[in-house]
Amino acid sequence: MTRQKQATPDFEAALAELEAIVQRLEQGEIPLEESLRQYERGVALTRGCQQALQQAEEKIRVLAKGAGGELVERDFEAPDED
Repeated sequence: MTRQKQATPDFEAALAELEAIVQRLEQGEIPLEESLRQYERGVALTRGCQQALQQAEEKIRVLAKGAGGELVERDFEAPDED
């Protein structure tokens, strides 16, 4: 299994956990101390997700043929959205 395939489920699991935390906090039915612990966990998950997304963005490359026919890497450029 490749490293990228292993990272994706971790990201997905962290995002799912973060969504569950947000839902619990929005309900407002947990004690203050537990809310604080959940908030701290949410902040940690958010940072981890942001880091994973940043790393994925840095890895995105588009292969293009250079003038001599060789393959070259260049940064991914998202198409403009109108």
